Amino acid sequence: MERRDRPYLILFMLPAAALFAAFFLLPMARLLAVGGSGPGGVATYAAIVTEPRYFRSLASTVLLSLTVTGATLVIAGVAGVFLQRNRFPGRSVLVALLTFPLAFPGVVVGFMVIMLAGRQGVIGDLGTLLVGRKLVFAYSMAGLLTGYLYFSIPRVILTIMAAAEKLDRRLEEAARSLGATPWQVVRDVTIPALMPAILSSGAICFATSMGAFGTAFTLATEIEVLPMMIYTEFTLRANIAVAAALSIILGGITWVGLALARTAAGSSVAAAA
Repeated sequence: MERRDRPYLILFMLPAAALFAAFFLLPMARLLAVGGSGPGGVATYAAIVTEPRYFRSLASTVLLSLTVTGATLVIAGVAGVFLQRNRFPGRSVLVALLTFPLAFPGVVVGFMVIMLAGRQGVIGDLGTLLVGRKLVFAYSMAGLLTGYLYFSIPRVILTIMAAAEKLDRRLEEAARSLGATPWQVVRDVTIPALMPAILSSGAICFATSMGAFGTAFTLATEIEVLPMMIYTEFTLRANIAVAAALSIILGGITWVGLALARTAAGSSVAAAA
């Protein structure tokens, strides 16, 4: 880039810099300051580990998000590769149905889980009919897991399908010709080739699960997750400093997860090259 072009580059960057400062830097700085403005000062940030209630909500949120991410990657990975490599009647309709949950807000997803596994849900009625006992899990961690899977799988399956489309199947054929078993082909060829897509989509899935509110608001009546804890502290207890501190911690953990996935995805690409 020539020196005479630098002023124009700076001029073009100013709108982006202004938007970044207005909608990210300033709100985050204000949130960080509010988190340390309570009676406990900066020590408010330590409440996430010193207060058992906050720590339980953090542990539940991280564990739930990791479980959702792992299960989503397995389900969407297998389904995405299969759908990309096979053509059959109704395939386009099936793909459309699998991605349909992207159109629903979290509250609607939670309501659907209640209709499925709530007190008046389909599973409860079937349980009463078959075993004489109503099965209700919509308001437990299992129900929240079901709801999170419902809106996470479409996000991942589209990424996996796009990556599988670019996968060179000649590498798999070469591995088979050298005597590799089907599992060895998947382990040593297919998964490494898809690893950047797996890591990036898994990171998005983890971040979405960490910050999901609508589904948690609908279903989390018997459990506590961090987004609901933040909502409770802010609206019901007017504990704004703690709510801000918990928000910063939630965002920090999510950012670390995204950064690690981005680094690992870059390493996978470099290794494949």
